[in-house]
Amino acid sequence: MLFVSVITIISCNSQNDTKTVPVSNSISKDSMIKRGQYLVTIMGCDDCHSPKKFGPNGPEPDMDRRLSGHPANMPLANFRQSDLKSWMLFNPTLTAFVGPWGVSYAANLTSDNSGIGTWSELQFIKALREGKYKGMDNTRPLLPPMPWPNFSKASDDDLKAIFSFLKSTKPINNIVPAPIAPATLASAK
Repeated sequence: MLFVSVITIISCNSQNDTKTVPVSNSISKDSMIKRGQYLVTIMGCDDCHSPKKFGPNGPEPDMDRRLSGHPANMPLANFRQSDLKSWMLFNPTLTAFVGPWGVSYAANLTSDNSGIGTWSELQFIKALREGKYKGMDNTRPLLPPMPWPNFSKASDDDLKAIFSFLKSTKPINNIVPAPIAPATLASAK
């Protein structure tokens, strides 16, 4: 009984630094994918990366296009440039975002080559740990509203599980539009 109490006290008093969690090599590939699916679901990745369809409860992720990002053929709606000084706007499918940084689009996270199909695990982890586009040095930062600083605190095991799940998804060919810088956006309106 004393042993259980000591373990409980140690675990309750331990630091919440998830980066120090050891990487497990003994987990099966299937378990890793299931863990990744669970994490993608509870972390809200579908909120931005899955196009929406309207169901009985309003917008819900279109599971036929799950995690495929902003649809390439969906134009942006009109908006007032003056609103961008103090507002962030979302399109109706919650896959395009307009704000002081310009326009950003939710990326395709499926296993297709237009998504993360050609990415390495190291690229994926770098993207979420450092906020680097495609997980590559000397690239632009990931743009709002992507909460990569929150995800950077995930353990290596969790990031590897997420990557394993994403690499197992149905490939959906969807080349997401490039972001639009504020200066370009201002001259287009």
